[in-house]
Amino acid sequence: LGNLAGLPIERVEGDLLDTRSLRPAVEGCDTIFHLAAIYKAWMPDPSVMYRVNIHGTRALFAAALQAGGVERVVYTSSLAAVGVGPGEELASEETIFNDWLTADNYVLSKYMSELEALSFNLKGLPVVAVNPTLPIGSKDIAPTPTGDLVQRYVAGQNPTWLPGGANCGSVRDIAGGHWLAALRGRPGERYILGGENVSYKDFAVRCCRIAGVAAPKYEIKTGMVRFLGKINEWIADHVTHRTPMFMDKAAGYVGGRFLYVDQTKAKVELGYDPRPLDEAIADAVEWFRAGRAVALAK
Repeated sequence: LGNLAGLPIERVEGDLLDTRSLRPAVEGCDTIFHLAAIYKAWMPDPSVMYRVNIHGTRALFAAALQAGGVERVVYTSSLAAVGVGPGEELASEETIFNDWLTADNYVLSKYMSELEALSFNLKGLPVVAVNPTLPIGSKDIAPTPTGDLVQRYVAGQNPTWLPGGANCGSVRDIAGGHWLAALRGRPGERYILGGENVSYKDFAVRCCRIAGVAAPKYEIKTGMVRFLGKINEWIADHVTHRTPMFMDKAAGYVGGRFLYVDQTKAKVELGYDPRPLDEAIADAVEWFRAGRAVALAK
């Protein structure tokens, strides 16, 4: 919540796992943006992710129904809840989830959470879902898995890339897309919010070019990363209890695949107009350079 410091807002703190705290948080609200979720590729106890992302969503929306007067809910879903097309074929909001064999706990929890969120339309709560792709930009305090990747390129600590590619967008555009969804989105629908479809190699080269560091040199095969991930995860689960460098299913979800999307629906219905990806990367580079990336490099 550090990014909310200094903003002219009234803060009412709640806990998605404490249902009694949710009703006061939504009382008197006409619009709700539900962004709270756990976005991690590994946790010591993954059941916490399911409780927060799925049961927490259910509890919050139930509280909104009980409070009454809510005219619109914007639920932050994920690209993870959208299916992946064959080869480099673009996925859309109509692409059915098909990642049962490759999904890690985060991907599965977000897919199930989106189903839970949209089901509340049948109960009378007007819910619109937005599906951000890989968010790039400043103020990634945690950092998220996406931000951690950028941070390592900025610090000159990652000489590799995976085969495949994904859609990456400015976190500023994605945030603005949430507001557009509140104003123009249709309840029961979902809207993909992103930026450019880019190969992981091109993304890595851009990050390093903008950061002014040496470009990565090697493509590392997905199978090798998954093998290392199995070993790293076992060590993390049983010895270190810290996030591993490599993760099996996370690598399998992104590696060797093209998570490319068609954003026509958001552009036409919401007026979504994403900026060039290089601007988002520059935002991230500047921010990490000023803080976390420098600490990482040391």
